[in-house]
Amino acid sequence: MTLRVLADSVLADGGVSGAVLAYLPSPARGVWQLGPFPLRAYALCIILGIIVAIWWGERRWRARGGQPGAILDVAMFAVPFGLVGGRLYHVATDWQKYFGAGGHPVDALKIYQGGLGIWGAVLLGGIGAWIGCRVYKIPLPALGDAVAPPILLAQAIGRLGNYFNQELYGRETDLPWGLEIYRRVGDDGQLDMMNGGSTGVVEKIVHPTFLYELLWNLLVVVLLVYVDRRFRIGHGRLFALYVAGYCFGRFFVELMRADEATRIAGIRINSFTSALVFLAAIAYFVFATKGRETPEQLQPGASPRPWPWQLRALRAAAAAPTEKSSGTGEFEKAGSAADAAETGTSAAELGGHPDGSENGSAKTNSGTAASDKG
Repeated sequence: MTLRVLADSVLADGGVSGAVLAYLPSPARGVWQLGPFPLRAYALCIILGIIVAIWWGERRWRARGGQPGAILDVAMFAVPFGLVGGRLYHVATDWQKYFGAGGHPVDALKIYQGGLGIWGAVLLGGIGAWIGCRVYKIPLPALGDAVAPPILLAQAIGRLGNYFNQELYGRETDLPWGLEIYRRVGDDGQLDMMNGGSTGVVEKIVHPTFLYELLWNLLVVVLLVYVDRRFRIGHGRLFALYVAGYCFGRFFVELMRADEATRIAGIRINSFTSALVFLAAIAYFVFATKGRETPEQLQPGASPRPWPWQLRALRAAAAAPTEKSSGTGEFEKAGSAADAAETGTSAAELGGHPDGSENGSAKTNSGTAASDKG
């Protein structure tokens, strides 16, 4: 079934009138067998998102003056950490599915079946990126600003995997853009909503919350690119805006979700996480160093990087290249004068007489002659 059309029609005078609602269909399946190997749409979406994020992040990093290849180098640390962190957060917040009654603990390792918590992915992915930046001696805040829009775009692409898995949907609805959830069965005829194929039977029509989040992510990506070009912010503040923007939208999406989740005081734990992380991101944006890093600061080993929480040291490091640059000019002038004194080079030979004439040389010669005579 490609499209399910519901129509309330009334026959009158040989005509048909009524409201036609066209619900969104789910994919017939999310897994295809290539011989003994399963090809999973969820995994493909995650991989595609990572590739897009690295490619676009590399372009943005080089446009800022960074060294080519740095994004891929750091991604070798960040991506594995992020995948592990995302899975750990999901298992920790939905532990009943794996360790509760009727659960199978080994399923916690089956990441291909879906279930990545973005909060854990960003946290451990950030730690992996920090390790990579320390290894390659490049500033983490600047790298975060370069990859912020690409990461959010990757998240939007990853949400398509939830669509194929028929997961992360909301409460039932009769809105025109409601999503049809099909009953799926495996080759043995048993119910298998994750790996099976559609029977064409619609179990329910729900809010496509994965689609709401996808569209919100794309909107925030556009806003981040605009803010970055218009205001040229740096030092991790664009990354903070990415986190805040995502959390703002995720908070409201969580209110529409109907799937099982750990709750605190009747509220989904992800709603609490969204609110707290949003406040932390806004605080960083307000108090972090203003301005943007120079291309010189992005080079490996340009300056020692303080720890992220050492705000005063971070600001001093951000200002260091400017002070160093202005100081270098003064030192060069002083060095030239000292060299001239040591070698006996006259001011005229260095740049002419202050009044623009050549008398300085004549006066020096006259002085030398008088000295010889004396």
